[in-house]
Amino acid sequence: MIIKGKAWRFGDNISTDHIIPGRFYHLRSNLDELKKHVFDDIAPDFYNRISKGDIIVAGNNFGLGSSREHAPLIIKMAGIDAIVAKSFARIFYRNAINVGLAAIICDVDDVQEGDILEIKVDKGVLLNITQHNEKRFSPLPPIMMDILKEEGLIRYIKKYGGLNI
Repeated sequence: MIIKGKAWRFGDNISTDHIIPGRFYHLRSNLDELKKHVFDDIAPDFYNRISKGDIIVAGNNFGLGSSREHAPLIIKMAGIDAIVAKSFARIFYRNAINVGLAAIICDVDDVQEGDILEIKVDKGVLLNITQHNEKRFSPLPPIMMDILKEEGLIRYIKKYGGLNI
């Protein structure tokens, strides 16, 4: 599995409220509208600036706060294919995988916004095409890779009837 796209830079402690500002939570039953407001308070007009396949890079504790499954789902629906962060809030991390959004733990302090990245998810390799360097990270466990390949847990279960752990 290879993901390639432009990097969008965020810092530490990005909460689910940063991802979906509370004033838009009434749209949670209208996901096509809700996705247009992803990161509105910290990156105005983010939805209109990204391209399908882009990648978020961040610091520590990405996704802290509530356990809203909508947060990673909206990021994915907006067109982001992966988040690479130094660490994730535990529930966000699992929710991301469950909705088919790659969540990669790797130090990306040297990645600049706009760098073109290529992530070989199953190999544990992050290539920064712009800076001509490579980083290694721990590949995801096989079951998580299988869930990502099926674009989420629901599709995985529909196809295989359960988790093959």
